[in-house]
Amino acid sequence: METFYTKAFSDPLIGRIFTEVVHMDLAAHMPIMADFWQTVLFKAGLYKRNALAVHFDIHAKEPLTLEHFNRWLQLWTLTVDSLFRGEKAELAKVQAHQIGGSMRRRVTGKSASAYETISLRPQTPGDGAGTAEER
Repeated sequence: METFYTKAFSDPLIGRIFTEVVHMDLAAHMPIMADFWQTVLFKAGLYKRNALAVHFDIHAKEPLTLEHFNRWLQLWTLTVDSLFRGEKAELAKVQAHQIGGSMRRRVTGKSASAYETISLRPQTPGDGAGTAEER
C-alpha cells in the first residue's frame, strides 16, 4: 500500500487530487486502505466505510475522469506486478479494475454494472422477429 500511494501522491496526473484537492493525510489513509484491501482480497470484514461516497465527494470537488481512473489502475497494476506474484496478486488487479470501473461509472451518473440489461423489443407482425420456423 505504501509503495502504491507514494507513487500515486507524486504522480503528475492524479497526485494533486490526493495532495491539493482532498489534502489526504497518507499516514491516516494507510490503515483504511489496508482494511479495504484485506476485506476485498481475504474477506477479512475490516472495512466498514463507504468507498463510493468518498469518491462522490472527491468528484464534486474535482471531476474524476476516465484518464484519472486509468492512471490509478495503471499505477496499481505496475505496483502489484513489481512486488507480488500469484493468485492474490492477480485478484488484486482484477478487483481494482472492476471496482475502479464501477466507481467511475457511478460518479458520472451511470449504472455500476459494466453490463447493461438487454431487453428485447416487442415483436410485431411482419418484423422478422418471429421464430426461425416463421422466418
